[in-house]
Amino acid sequence: MPSGEPRPLSPVGFAALPGWDEDDHAAAWRAFRLSAARAVEAPPKTRALGVDGASLALVAARALELPETLDATSARAFFETHFEPHEDEAGDGFFTGYYEPEADAALVPAGPYRTALLRPPEELVEIDEADPPPGLEPGMRFARRTATGFEPFFDRGAIMDGALDGRGLEIAFLADPVDAYFIHVQGAARLRLGDGRLMRVTYAAKSGHAYTPVGRVLIERGALERGKVTMQSIRAWLAAHPDEIRDVLGANRSYIFFREAPVDDPALGPIAAAKVPLTPGRSLAVDRTLHTFHVPVWIDTAIPGPAGGGEPFRRLLVAQDTGSAILGPARGDIFFGSGGSAGEIAGRMQARGRFVTLVPRA
Repeated sequence: MPSGEPRPLSPVGFAALPGWDEDDHAAAWRAFRLSAARAVEAPPKTRALGVDGASLALVAARALELPETLDATSARAFFETHFEPHEDEAGDGFFTGYYEPEADAALVPAGPYRTALLRPPEELVEIDEADPPPGLEPGMRFARRTATGFEPFFDRGAIMDGALDGRGLEIAFLADPVDAYFIHVQGAARLRLGDGRLMRVTYAAKSGHAYTPVGRVLIERGALERGKVTMQSIRAWLAAHPDEIRDVLGANRSYIFFREAPVDDPALGPIAAAKVPLTPGRSLAVDRTLHTFHVPVWIDTAIPGPAGGGEPFRRLLVAQDTGSAILGPARGDIFFGSGGSAGEIAGRMQARGRFVTLVPRA
């Protein structure tokens, strides 16, 4: 996987992007138009790869002068007029996928519904990365505020063992702790309540401890083979070893807290880190320390099939989210939508390809 210091980007031209002519630029436009409204309201921070947030905000302002919906020809003309593709000299990227799970849930514990999704307690606070208090691990972005300062918060294992029980923090209850865990990994979910209502929960805070992928834990224990780890294989192993669920999941000390959010448009996903709703197949999570939010990114990769092989995935996405495991200049996590079908694709998505940044023209 590409990592390390970002390399300088060089212009490559739209003619150097196989599949550019065949993409549905109208769909990419709708995703970018959502970003444009936010970029004008709050110009994004310029990040290490050099995409200037102020220049992007100017392009966004021009986008807001146009309709929310454009035909494919007009949308393509907008991107080609206002952006220029740039790529580093290696031109390599690594892509995974994520989605918004759906699950049955209850508002009170009853029957099998015993695993809670929690809202953050008031003593859990975000830490200033530029001026971290003493006594915390490097990179810890959340901690418990005490009368005398700050200290590490409970980790996943402690919370699973009841460290926050009785605090009234429960938003909803699920029947399967593995379902709850993958909601933590994805950072959001649509919950189907017994009365027919649909509730959305989305990320609010986390424990502050480093994220450890469960797939890595199972590889280190010899339970799964390296190179064959997918969401499906992890779920299958946990289903076959129910007595080990607590120990394996607890190895990831990072714990996610949620908040309720409306489902304004069922066709869109939750509002993500860039403060815009995610668009299935058009939103990309990137390394927030390197990439400027709302920047269009051309992806040229393939989606692995259930039985091997792959389907080409060449299209324009928009940087609208981030994640703890999304690290590196050419690292992308593709949002595939909501529900089981999206989860099937996201769960097996691991592929290399091209990561091309569209930089605003001077």
